[in-house]
Amino acid sequence: MNLITVENIVKTYHLGVSDVQVLKGVSMAIETGEMVALMGASGSGKTTLMNILGCLDRPTSGKYLLDGQEISRMSANQRAGVRNTKIGFVFQNFNLLARTSALENVLLPTTYAENNVSTKALHDRAKTLLERVGLADRMDHEPSQLSGGQQQRVAIARSLVNNPRLVLADEPTGNLDSHTSEDVLQSFENLNRQEGITILLVTHDPTVAGHAQRIIHIRDGLIEAGAFASPPAATGAGAIALPDLTTGTRR
Repeated sequence: MNLITVENIVKTYHLGVSDVQVLKGVSMAIETGEMVALMGASGSGKTTLMNILGCLDRPTSGKYLLDGQEISRMSANQRAGVRNTKIGFVFQNFNLLARTSALENVLLPTTYAENNVSTKALHDRAKTLLERVGLADRMDHEPSQLSGGQQQRVAIARSLVNNPRLVLADEPTGNLDSHTSEDVLQSFENLNRQEGITILLVTHDPTVAGHAQRIIHIRDGLIEAGAFASPPAATGAGAIALPDLTTGTRR
């Protein structure tokens, strides 16, 4: 079953008297439980496409379905609601709050989510997530007390705290050395394999893309190849489930 379906997406920016078409009719699909890399050089349109997939922007024309829900024509407030409930983000620059513990950083997205979950349940899930990414002994540490790799693992845990259907990782190893990058990418692989979380790695780096099950190439605003290649069989059947804080509507 497709988690993401994109049909003939066009994105045009109006710059003064000029129109710049960044996406020129993108169509692709990603199945639930896949780990996919969206790979392209600077200027290829991958960031624009990621912003649309992440409900940060909407296309000029075309259709975007996320988990069966039409996103393309939603208002900014409606897209924000989808982001809070269905999408987790991991960025190159970590985007952690200074002078705030790892645990509190992981809990931050729950501030904006509409749910009736108790504070204790939220804290228990955040602690479980930090344990899953190997930071059981760093929960009270602030970002300045953590290495780059540890900060990125906090960001991964934060992206999962609201039980998202999709995690978007934008150049997640861009500020890390090669050894630390491998550790972070292994964390993504484990989450995908063991828990069936759908992950989209947005990158220009073929080494990063090589960790995905499938690579979608974008160039000059168009998909080159791989968008509809058959994904491997689902690997999450024997997963060790994290505590689910939903009522069954999101996972």
